[in-house]
Amino acid sequence: MKNGTKGAPVILEPATGYEPLLQYLKDTGARRILAVHGNSAKSTAVWQHITAFSRTLAMELLSFTDFSPNPREESARKGAALFRDRRCDMLLAIGGGSAMDVAKCIKLYAEAKNAPFLAVPTTAGSGSEATRYAVIYRDGEKQSITDESLIPSAVLLDPSPLATLPLYQRRSTMLDALCHAMESWWSVNSNGDSVRCSKEALKLLLENKDGYLRNEPAANANMLRAAHLAGRAINVTQTTAGHAMCYKLTSFYGIAHGHAAALCTAVLWPYMAGHLKDCADPRGKDYLAGIFRDVAACLGGGTLDETLRVLPDLLQEWDFGLKGAIGESDIDRLAASVHQPRLKNNPVKLSPAAIRGLYRKIREIP
Repeated sequence: MKNGTKGAPVILEPATGYEPLLQYLKDTGARRILAVHGNSAKSTAVWQHITAFSRTLAMELLSFTDFSPNPREESARKGAALFRDRRCDMLLAIGGGSAMDVAKCIKLYAEAKNAPFLAVPTTAGSGSEATRYAVIYRDGEKQSITDESLIPSAVLLDPSPLATLPLYQRRSTMLDALCHAMESWWSVNSNGDSVRCSKEALKLLLENKDGYLRNEPAANANMLRAAHLAGRAINVTQTTAGHAMCYKLTSFYGIAHGHAAALCTAVLWPYMAGHLKDCADPRGKDYLAGIFRDVAACLGGGTLDETLRVLPDLLQEWDFGLKGAIGESDIDRLAASVHQPRLKNNPVKLSPAAIRGLYRKIREIP
C-alpha cells in the first residue's frame, strides 16, 4: 500500500498478492458495500478476492449494474437510491470510465461524501480513478460534474483484467491516456506537479506500448500506471480542446472515446504549433513553444515537425482514420457540439472557423 499525496488516492498494487486489498477493506470498517460494475467484472480475479474478503470480514456486497456506456443520470440516481435504502457505507467501482462515472455520481447524489470509495480500473485509459470529474448524460446531453469528494479514497491497480481486452479497445484506451498526458502538459492550468505526472505517464506509455499491444503482463501493469498518472495530471489541469472536440465524434461515427480524442489531438497540435501568435497561456508564446518542444522530445526525440507526424502516422497505421465519413453537412453540427469550458484550458485560441477547419483536417486522415 502506498500513501496517497494530498488530493490523491491511496494506491494498492497486487504485485505480492491481494493482502493490501484485504487490509484496506478491514481498515474501512464498512459493513455494506455497493459495487458498481459491468457483467464482465464478475469474471475477474479481483472480484473473486473482494467476494472472499467481504465474507471473511462479514461485509454485505451488493451489485449495481443498471447503466450503459455514456451513462444516463437516471442510472446514477437509481444507484444512489439503492445506496441509501440499503444503508450502504462504502462504494466500489470496477470497470472502465462508465463504471467510475456512475459510482462517482452515486456518491454525490447519495450525499455520501465521507464514504470510503475503492476504484478498480479494468482498462488502461481514462484515468478516472484519479480524478474529481465525472461525465453523465441528461436528456442526451453531456453533463460534466466536478467535486473533490469524487476522488476515490483508494485505487487498486490490478493489471490482470487487461489481459482480456480486445485489440481495438486496447489501442483506443491507450490513445486516451496518451491524449490526457499531452493535453495536461500544454494546458494553461499546468504546474510542476501536473507536468511531472504527464512526463512520467508518456515515458511509461512509450516504453511499454509494444509490449502492451502484445498483451505482455509487465507491460500491461506499466500501462495501467501510465494511465493513472495521466489521470492525476488531468485532475490538476482538466482536458483541453482535443477532448472538447471529440465527444460527438463517438456518437456520430460509433468510435471509442480514445480513438476520437486521438483524431482531434492529431490535427490540433500541428495547428497550435503553427499559430503561436494566438497563444492564450499567460506565460507567453515562448513558454508554450518550449512546452511543445518538451512534449516532442518525450514522444520521439526528433524535431517538432517530425514529432507532429507521430500521432497521424499511428492512426493511419491502425486504420483509425475517418476519411470519407465526415460529410460537409456534419461540420457545423460537430463545431456546435464543442464543449466550450474545455476550450478555456487550451493554450491557443480557437475561433469557430478554426474549429471547423480542424474537423475538415480530421476527415483527411486516411
